Amino acid sequence: MNIIAFFAHPDDETMLIGGTLALLARNGAQVHYLCATRGEGGEVGEPPLCTVEELGLMREREMTCAVQSLGGSSLTFLDFIDPRTGPEDELYAYSDDLNLLSDQIIRYIQQYNAKVVITHGSSGEYGHPAHLLSHHAAKSAVSSLNGSHPVRLLYTVSAVFPGHPKPRLANRDDQAHLVIDVSSVLGEKTTAAMCHETQHALFVRRSSREAGRQLTVPEVIMPVESLHRAYPVGRDKPEDVLVKALKPWDINHRAQH
Repeated sequence: MNIIAFFAHPDDETMLIGGTLALLARNGAQVHYLCATRGEGGEVGEPPLCTVEELGLMREREMTCAVQSLGGSSLTFLDFIDPRTGPEDELYAYSDDLNLLSDQIIRYIQQYNAKVVITHGSSGEYGHPAHLLSHHAAKSAVSSLNGSHPVRLLYTVSAVFPGHPKPRLANRDDQAHLVIDVSSVLGEKTTAAMCHETQHALFVRRSSREAGRQLTVPEVIMPVESLHRAYPVGRDKPEDVLVKALKPWDINHRAQH
């Protein structure tokens, strides 16, 4: 089975759903990573690991490392530029052309004959405009292929469920259809997170503040992940293709549809 994992920035793939993607690869799925930007607008590390001008190339290398750690089959960047953070940490989308982005996603769905697309949630996790854009473009791409064969499924990450390990990242309107125990691949997910060196300070900053002590990257890696079936809606058990790929013992909860 071919799967496209489409995200806005390097590290989104690992921190939000890396364990599930590693499980899918372990169980025989071909996971093709599609990243809209190279994360040029992000942090350069503490202390700095590169200049702002070098950041895009460095984060490309980091994601290449992460995808290899997760067992990915390919990695493609769409070459959109990630805007720098604005005044008062304001965040921005990387494009205002939803149709262009959707058309590019369609091309890769068709190129890999992908049955499943996994992307950002409908709340952009914490409301990031780039995540929201990615969500809408992926949903538009998958829904536009409605009626074609095979049926394409769209799943979104960090779906809400009781006991979500990081409630701030839970997409409030996306009820979890699958909650996956990724403890068996926590090593792969942690290794992938360590690849994203420029983002390590970001990964631990909020959790360290909440804990009242400095945490390490391995300490903040989520051992449980979740998916919401965003498309198609109402089809009988459309998640079976993912259930088969994940193996029953990797799924510790299935919400009612």
